[in-house]
Amino acid sequence: MSFSGNVKAELCRQPIQKHCCAIAESYGALLYCNRFAGDGIKIITESREFAQRLPRLFQKAFSVEFDTLPEDKPGKLILTIQDREKIRRIFETYGYAPEQSLALHVNLGVLEDACCRMSFLRGAFLAGGSVTDPEKRYHLELTTSHLAVSRETYALLLEMGFAPKDTMRTGNQVIYFKQSDYIEDFLTMLGAPVCAMGIMEAKVEKDLRNGVNRRVNCETANLTKVVDAAQEQLAAIRLLQRNGLLETLPAKLRQTAMLRVENPEATLQELAEMTEPPLTKSAMNHRMRKIIAYSKQ
Repeated sequence: MSFSGNVKAELCRQPIQKHCCAIAESYGALLYCNRFAGDGIKIITESREFAQRLPRLFQKAFSVEFDTLPEDKPGKLILTIQDREKIRRIFETYGYAPEQSLALHVNLGVLEDACCRMSFLRGAFLAGGSVTDPEKRYHLELTTSHLAVSRETYALLLEMGFAPKDTMRTGNQVIYFKQSDYIEDFLTMLGAPVCAMGIMEAKVEKDLRNGVNRRVNCETANLTKVVDAAQEQLAAIRLLQRNGLLETLPAKLRQTAMLRVENPEATLQELAEMTEPPLTKSAMNHRMRKIIAYSKQ
């Protein structure tokens, strides 16, 4: 099962308790489903848990049953209502008239209580939402074909302390989050704290991996610098040897040059500690620069 499927499965384990919340969750599902119109209702989902929850939800909210239920087989699951009386009952619950062909909007009177607002968003996510596997990237979205519904949901999320973004994609309105903190809080609020914790854990692991990679890259870069510097120093010493000038250097520089030849892979700090008496790294670096300068004369 995908991460999004796991989230929906966890959400569907939330009990359907209060009548007002059943109405609100059904409202979110209807406004974000495939078709919610006076001539029919159609909900298509790949979540078996959501398909099993919907009949109980609609029974609690409206005392109606679906006219068709999905077949027990893999793939997309379809639930429909065509009965005009059932549709009228559902529409009137939300202040709509089924014979009117007006653009749908969110009747905020249905969402007066905080529990109902959360239930509404749970239904919207179950019907029209998805969330990407946090191992890949952070992205959660709610998609509906109703412009007014999307704008009013956007405003509702702002009022609840979220900072969503919105866009249009293939004729649909999309509200989305890309910040992991908002996704975690949103899923926790809807009733999926386990999956929210999974996002937190994925973020921690990703940060740890990135930190390790940065340290490895830094150490590799430092090692490259050490190797390049040692090669430059050895090249200068060999040039002095070929020109018979190595023996003309001051004794301290000759000692330093021989240490480098004998320890071609040592760092400046290690060479400084080998010197008698020991030097600081800065002093050893100063001597090496002098040797290089002599080789260029």
